[in-house]
Parts: sequence; structure tokens; C-alpha cells
Amino acid sequence: MSEWKMKRFWSEVTPKPVEGGFAIELDGRGVKTPAKTALIVPNAVLAERVAQEWRAVEAEIDPSKMPYTRSANAAIDKVAVQHSEVAGLIADYAGTDLLCYRAESPIELQERQAAAWDGALDWARERFGLELSIATGVMPVRQADASLARALELCEAMSAFSLTAFHDLVSMSGSFVLGLRAAEGCDTAENLWNTSRIDETWQEEQWGVDDEASEMAALKMTQFRHAYAFYHACVRP
Repeated sequence: MSEWKMKRFWSEVTPKPVEGGFAIELDGRGVKTPAKTALIVPNAVLAERVAQEWRAVEAEIDPSKMPYTRSANAAIDKVAVQHSEVAGLIADYAGTDLLCYRAESPIELQERQAAAWDGALDWARERFGLELSIATGVMPVRQADASLARALELCEAMSAFSLTAFHDLVSMSGSFVLGLRAAEGCDTAENLWNTSRIDETWQEEQWGVDDEASEMAALKMTQFRHAYAFYHACVRP
């Protein structure tokens, strides 16, 4: 049941409690991932969202319309089998966090960055002990080893499903801190995404909107919003 191009043959889609979580059954047959592993998600909330995607299939499976299934597949086939490597990859973003790199000019942009980002950095320090230093311009700043170790610890503590979503939240925003704020539900996905795009928004205001770039940004925002929803579905009891 992992053939993404297969045509619909099932009538009933049923989440079924199994050891380790919930399976998704199509007329009593369990769905498998592309790697032919049983598709088992951690809770009933996530199981129902995956099931809804399979119920919505009309003629042939279209993966682009099944984001929950794709993310679950990634968690099982990719992240679960290399959890430590993925955790390390994401934790590295704390060393180059978007919020730590500020414009040299103009003052209006500097003020906008400070207003949007300073509070998030303060929150990360107080909530998680992440002390991240701010730099101006493009020259890299070396973050404290203790903060980098703390970032890795946070990632390693996540389940494969949570880490899958967290990877997208961090990599798409360019910010480990914004990823944490998304995971903690500190703000809406839309507001967090806009917070990550202070520089791009400024450039658009100065030079106008590039249609192609705007279209790509809209697609990424949709993906970011899904990662936010997937993360919070993963951590539901």
C-alpha cells in the first residue's frame, strides 16, 4: 500500500489502535510507507488527519494533496532511522540563527528587526537557557558552546514525528528560536512566518514585489503552516 501512483480501490478508511499508536487501514489493510514500513502515527488526532487525506482521494493518489501522510512517511522512513543526525542538523541552526544577524543600515530596518526579534531572543534565554549573541552585518558570530549543546539536547529529546515538523519549522524560517516559539505555540504560524521575513518584506517595500518570489514565499508559508499544525498534532495526547 505504498505505491503513490496507485488508483483508489478502497471504500473505508479507518484509524485503528495498535501497539505504538494508530495504523490507517484501507478496507482492513494497513497503509505502508514508501519504504514498506507500517504507517503508524502516535495518536488519534494525527491518525484522523492522515485518514481524512486517504478518504479525500478520488481517482489516483496525489501526494501534493496529502501533507500529513507525507510528513508521517518522512518521520518513519527518514527521521526515525537517523534521529541523531537530524537532531544535530537542526541544532546547528542555533549557531547561525536568523534573529542574531542584523542589518548595518538603514536605521528603520534595524529598528524593525529589533522590535520583532529582541523579545524572541530574550524568551529563548529565559525559557530554555539559550544565550545567543547578536551580530551586525554578515560576519559570523560564535555562539556559546553551552547554548549550542542546549539546542542539541532539545532536539534529541523530540520524537521522530515532532522532529520531522521541527526540522521544517526551523529550516524554512532560518531560525531555531522561531522554531521553538512555533513548537511552544507562542504565536500563530502566520505571525511567526512573517517575523522570519522582516528583511524580505523591507526589500519589497523599497523595490516592489517580485511575482515569482512572492509566489514561492506563499508556497513556503503554506508548508510552514502545515509543519506547525503537524507538530502540534504530534504532541497531542
